Amino acid sequence: MISWPAPAKLNLFLHVTGKRPDGYHRLQTLFQFLDYSDELSFAVTDDGKISRGSQVAGVTEEADLCMRAARLLQTTAGVTQGVRIQLQKRLPLGGGLGGGSSDAATTLLALNELWQLDWPLAELAVLGLKLGADIPVFIHGHAAWAEGVGEILTPMEPASSWYVVIAPPVAVSTARVFAAFTDDRRERQLTHYSPAITIRDFHAGRAHNDLAPVVRRLYPEVDKALKWLSDFGAAKMTGSGACVFLAVTGADQGHAVLSDLRTKGPASYTGFVAQGINVHPIHARQGGVMNWGVAKR
Repeated sequence: MISWPAPAKLNLFLHVTGKRPDGYHRLQTLFQFLDYSDELSFAVTDDGKISRGSQVAGVTEEADLCMRAARLLQTTAGVTQGVRIQLQKRLPLGGGLGGGSSDAATTLLALNELWQLDWPLAELAVLGLKLGADIPVFIHGHAAWAEGVGEILTPMEPASSWYVVIAPPVAVSTARVFAAFTDDRRERQLTHYSPAITIRDFHAGRAHNDLAPVVRRLYPEVDKALKWLSDFGAAKMTGSGACVFLAVTGADQGHAVLSDLRTKGPASYTGFVAQGINVHPIHARQGGVMNWGVAKR
């Protein structure tokens, strides 16, 4: 059975630039994938049932984004076949690495092929956006400068740096973080959001993560992780947390940091070393061809 990767992502920065009338926040960020992934496998069935062959601790079937993505695609496309989904989970829940969104995107990409639908990527991305704002970048499969709620994408080629990623023993709720971010702005009577920046601004270091102060206050374990990792360099938080990361000179330096984590770092913290990649591994094995066209639906 073919294994389908669902890679982690990093937000190399994250600015909140405004708020839409529907309550969603406008963002500006730079997504890059990592060569560290969940793995999925799919067994197509003729009974029309969508089922999962593995359980994820703390995730009900109703909340499982793989199941929701498969059912949404099946209903929308009028598919009569079913599928049994097996997930090998490596990415931490609530870690800001896009694990659930990446799993959902891989499910859509795989079933588009296995059910022989031949939908263009843009059409799959529109469908995926109904389930999560991070899903389109995984569907399109290329590192990207993102705006809107994260769905307006411009392909980018950030340096393929090595990173050490630390996962505190906590799952961050993105909804809770944005609610607290809104409340904090209201209490401080702030009327302006972060201004939009350019790629040149990013390369000049004029970028940060607007959510980090809120997350550090709500989740002390994230604050502790950032303080600990900052002893080795300019540590950052990805997305709405909880994972923090540091660019390193290579895999050896990353593993040296992990060795310190195991011997001297906070108990129960875990981590991994990975390289930034700009093409999703599914697209890479299919020749790296991208379709950034307009969806039909």
